[in-house]
Amino acid sequence: MFEDALHSDRTLPFGSRFELIASSFGLCFRSVNGIVSEVLKVFLEKYGKGWDDRGAEKILGKTPFEAAAAIVEDYELPFTVDGFLSELNPMFTDRWCNIKALPGWKESFSVIIGADEVSVGKPSPEIFLEAAKRLNVDASSCLVIKDSLPGVTAGKGAGMEVVAVPSLPKQTHIYAAADEVINSLLDLRPEKWGLPPFNDWIDGTLPIEPWYMGGPVIKGYGRGSKVLGVPTANLPTDGYSTTLSEQASGVYFGWARLSTRGIYKMVMSIGWNPYFNNTKKTIEPWVLHEFDDDFYGEDLRLAIVGYIRPEANFPSLEALIAKIHEDRQIAEKALDLPLYAGYKDSPHLLTSPLQQNDHNLFS
Repeated sequence: MFEDALHSDRTLPFGSRFELIASSFGLCFRSVNGIVSEVLKVFLEKYGKGWDDRGAEKILGKTPFEAAAAIVEDYELPFTVDGFLSELNPMFTDRWCNIKALPGWKESFSVIIGADEVSVGKPSPEIFLEAAKRLNVDASSCLVIKDSLPGVTAGKGAGMEVVAVPSLPKQTHIYAAADEVINSLLDLRPEKWGLPPFNDWIDGTLPIEPWYMGGPVIKGYGRGSKVLGVPTANLPTDGYSTTLSEQASGVYFGWARLSTRGIYKMVMSIGWNPYFNNTKKTIEPWVLHEFDDDFYGEDLRLAIVGYIRPEANFPSLEALIAKIHEDRQIAEKALDLPLYAGYKDSPHLLTSPLQQNDHNLFS
């Protein structure tokens, strides 16, 4: 709903193939898409309406006015478009102060163009062409990173290379027009495009701003120990809707505390597990210790401190199992590094049990 074309200073060294990264504001900062959904949900409830996240697809890539017009029409709201924006904007303003940059995107941008600065929203290429114009670079030397199909269409229409980061799950097939499709910005490799690589990665891991969660261990799909030989300690997803929507699916690692047993290394997946084609996004930590018995119902608290890789499908169960054990090796080695080891003493692991709501998930 709030789209921008941005250019980062870090992408302009001498000899780079591409001189511009054009992206959406929501891609570079954690929580933006979640904020949009949360604000619309609260606002529409006042008028007896229920926000359907599937409606987000209709406003992706739109200018604020176009997005507002679509919502007013779809939900039959008693507002003009201008009136709706006047009511809604203060609610967004109160939330922007809480957004956090994704790893690798904390630097300032030299050009920011808001969707309200162009006459036509995506799929028109106008916003990207204007970005190139302001930077005094040729469109063919620009790389666009977009999360919406209209954005991909706009980027290609501008004559630019496009990396798609789908904002909707299990929809990568509709982004065939993009030059590359990745799971999240965590998986962007600038060196593929003649740009300098990010320097954030350490021994196959990406440090992230730690986040925390917890709850009682529940029974999962019954395939961890029986099928994979990997006894995952599943957590309930109730109360973690914001976490699940904000965090990119993939494999992460960190520290786990079981209330009666101690603190252990942990590797975990968040997502749909493509090999098994889950119907909903799940959280599946693997506590890296050999236990003699189950611990269903025990309080489990997690400190997630790093990222390893995106979710992936595999040609066989054996290939999946081998990759899981490779993830374990990477996590175990990384957690010995001082960068990650210090979080073992995090107060979030040591204090009273976390309540299961979204207000307790982040530092």
